[in-house]
Amino acid sequence: MHPTLNIAIKAARRAATVINRAALDVDLLRVEAKQPNDFVTEVDRAAEEAIIQVLREAYPSHSILAEESGETGPEADTEYQWIIDPLDGTTNFIHGFPQYAISIALARRGVVEQAVVFDPNRNELFTASKGAGAFLNDRRIRVSKRLRLSEALIGTGFPYRQFGNVDTYLSIFKELTQKTAGLRRPGAAALDLAYVAAGRLDGFWEFGLSPWDMAAGSLLISEAGGLVSDLAGESDYLTTGNVVAGTPKVFPPLLQIIQGHCGDKLPA
Repeated sequence: MHPTLNIAIKAARRAATVINRAALDVDLLRVEAKQPNDFVTEVDRAAEEAIIQVLREAYPSHSILAEESGETGPEADTEYQWIIDPLDGTTNFIHGFPQYAISIALARRGVVEQAVVFDPNRNELFTASKGAGAFLNDRRIRVSKRLRLSEALIGTGFPYRQFGNVDTYLSIFKELTQKTAGLRRPGAAALDLAYVAAGRLDGFWEFGLSPWDMAAGSLLISEAGGLVSDLAGESDYLTTGNVVAGTPKVFPPLLQIIQGHCGDKLPA
C-alpha cells in the first residue's frame, strides 16, 4: 500500500472516531445553515480538524482543499493537494439516517492518485491507488457486469441548494425511471460513487457537486473498471461539478439520455 494512502486511512479513521462519538447524541448537536438546506455541525469541523492534523504531521508541504476550511497550505502552488470532505451526508447524519461517509483524496498536479471513502456506520473502507485497483476492506472490487440500462440500478442526488436546474433533473429522472430497474437518492455522493465502484449501483449522475464530493469516488470507479465524465463526456467533472459514472455498458446510454435533456452543459 502506498505510504500516502496509509496516511489517508489513518486520517479517515481518526475522523470516524469523532463522528461515531457524536452520533450517540445527535440531538445535542449545534447545527448551522451555510445556505438553505446546506448544513454544518461542530462534528463536520472537528472531523475535518482531525483529518488535517494527521495530514499536516505527515506532509506539511502539501496543500489542502477541505469543505469547511477551504484551501490552505503553502502559498506557492504545490505538487500535491489533499481534497477532503470530513462528513459527506451531513443532513443524513443530523437526522440519524445512517448514510454518510468520510472522503479523502490526494491529487498530484490535478490528477487524483489516492482515494479513501470510509463509511463509519458499516466500517466499510473503500480505497484506491492510481494504477493499482480499488478495494473494499482489502478485497478487490470491480464495477458490476450489468450490460443493459434496463437492468441497471442508478444513483443520483437531486438539487438541494440551488433549484435553477430542478426541471432538467426531473425530466431526466422521469425518463430514467421508465428505462432502468430503479433510481436511488441516498444523499451522500461520495458513498454513491463508491457503491458504483463496488457494483452495488450500476451508474450515477449528479449536478452541482464540489471537488471533495467526487475526487475520491471518481478514482475508485476508474480503478474498478468503470467510466466517469462530465456532461460533455470529458474528464473535467471536478471543475464543472457535474458528473456521470457507470459500468462500461451502462455509462454510454446513461450519458446519452442526460445529454438529451441538457446537452453537454447545464443551462446558465
